[in-house]
Amino acid sequence: MSLLDETLAAIRPPDADAARAAAERLNALTKPPGSLGHLEEAVRRYAAIRRDGGARMGRGAIAVIVADHGVAEEGVSAFPQAVTVEMLRNIAAGGAAISVLARRFGYQLKVIDVGVKTDTSANPFAGVTYRRAGAGTANFARGPAMSSGEARGAIETGIQVARELAASGATLIGIGEMGIANSTSAAAVLAAITGLPPARLVGRGTGLDDAGVRRKIAVVERALEFHRGALTSGESILGAVGGFEIAAMSGVCLAGAALGVPVVVDGFIATAAAAAAERIHPGLFDFLFFSHRSAEGGHGLALEHLRVQPMLDLDMRLGEGTGAALAMNVIESALELFHHMATFESARVSGKLR
Repeated sequence: MSLLDETLAAIRPPDADAARAAAERLNALTKPPGSLGHLEEAVRRYAAIRRDGGARMGRGAIAVIVADHGVAEEGVSAFPQAVTVEMLRNIAAGGAAISVLARRFGYQLKVIDVGVKTDTSANPFAGVTYRRAGAGTANFARGPAMSSGEARGAIETGIQVARELAASGATLIGIGEMGIANSTSAAAVLAAITGLPPARLVGRGTGLDDAGVRRKIAVVERALEFHRGALTSGESILGAVGGFEIAAMSGVCLAGAALGVPVVVDGFIATAAAAAAERIHPGLFDFLFFSHRSAEGGHGLALEHLRVQPMLDLDMRLGEGTGAALAMNVIESALELFHHMATFESARVSGKLR
């Protein structure tokens, strides 16, 4: 049995009994019933995914998965591919936005090179884990981005990453990414899964002008037509128009469900990964928290189509896992309230009149 098949076989539905146990304590806390709103739902969902009515907390971890995309050859990004390796170094060195947030919140930050065009593994950057599938994907405007074996291998890399983080004590994992042209790949993946037209999903990415956006839309439209026969499953969609880092994030989502570790999805690109994972294992969204509504492209439209509710809306479109880190802090704040607020009984506060 492959690692992916083993992971899929291990996924069980969230534990309704754990959710009920958490709800009982929430209702006993010194507050009007339901007054913490979505924070209470976050606690119940966390408990159900963890299969633990006590909703015990461990550490938070963020996986930032980095790779390049051959479709950059089509002029779909305002920045050169050299930026990917430069940002890989910057994130690992602590200078990127996600690096700052991870330090601020005390999260383990795992930075993984799964396919940056410039290979630095011979003289590795400190703080980078190398799990390279290649020097970037192929140009999906002219052929498949990955072979079926490469796509599955990238998914299984993500599974391994999630297993390592869980083994280190993580009970909440955020996923983020970096990779020039990956918003083009994400738009193609989301268009293939949702059926939404590329013109409603494609955004400016790193800062395209109007002509660049039109070119990007045309590239995605042609690619979807070219690969039409291959867009039949989560794996095949990733292989046709995905990216190494997108497939790896899908693997993290799947492994989180199998391990009972909630995964917090970042923005536009991470949502494409989550949507592909849901296509591989229907019902997977029950194990995920969607962190925020990104300002990139049609992210809000995609979330609406997928019928998932983001936790935050801050007009962000940076990526890297920044939205995930902020939402993780909100979830942890909800859990702190759950664990440390007094109950009506312990505080000797009168309860609601019957």
